[in-house]
Amino acid sequence: MPFALLQDRAVIAVSGPEAEHFLQNILTVDLDALKDGEAKPGALLAPQGKILFDFLISRAGPDAFQLECRADAAADFHRRLLLYKLRARVEIAKPEQAVVTVVWQTDPAASQIDSTALADTRFANGDVKRSYGVPSCDDAGDKDAWHAFRIANGVAESGFDYQLGDAFPHDVLLDQTGGVGFAKGCYVGQEVVSRMQHRGTARRRVLIASSPGPLPAPGTELTVEGRPVGTLGSVCGSKGLAIARIDRVKSAADAGKTILAGDVPVTLAIPGWAKFTFPEDAPPAENA
Repeated sequence: MPFALLQDRAVIAVSGPEAEHFLQNILTVDLDALKDGEAKPGALLAPQGKILFDFLISRAGPDAFQLECRADAAADFHRRLLLYKLRARVEIAKPEQAVVTVVWQTDPAASQIDSTALADTRFANGDVKRSYGVPSCDDAGDKDAWHAFRIANGVAESGFDYQLGDAFPHDVLLDQTGGVGFAKGCYVGQEVVSRMQHRGTARRRVLIASSPGPLPAPGTELTVEGRPVGTLGSVCGSKGLAIARIDRVKSAADAGKTILAGDVPVTLAIPGWAKFTFPEDAPPAENA
């Protein structure tokens, strides 16, 4: 089965008798729903509701959690958590760099899977496992194949598909992957996120982009007759991810107009596991 060593990831450890209460009050994810053996997505937001840091969180024992995040953002994430600590009885540490190993298309009965590996719950089919620590071999695996698999499943990550500080949780489907707890109490940025949820105002969404030939570079603007509808993110050949206005995409489709990534025609589709749909009645193109 395929695997990759993700050396651009880091792990932050949070432990102590008030660790769960502390994290529950600041993060989007509902820790009451976090089971042993799971790595769930989540975010720490700015008060205005935009994502400052994204991560995967898992339980690491009684009163202990590990938050896997981008290595280049780990120091800032660590400092931000310390700012929120105040008098909470928690320890927040950034251990020595731990290599993240990801395995996908797994056979649950396979003996070579680390028994402590965590199920990455962003993937609906449940066949992605992550483990932390020293890898069992020197082979780095196939990182390109991992990103191709992630793209095919419509799973966006910051740095590749959007910039930290520039997206709301709904934009990157955290509301769809269990990364936002709508029934939990308050957390930083909760008012904005809840308002988007209850008013149904989320219009920017992650979509899977396809083209007849190779897609252009990440960051390429998506347009319809020169008007922007979104931006291309991760790319692997003729497949990629994009964050786009679903109302504008629907309007273009209804009018039979071509969406371009640069000068390359693309089609945009909702990930098969997602629960949102294109608007039934898109606004006229001139008002989009």
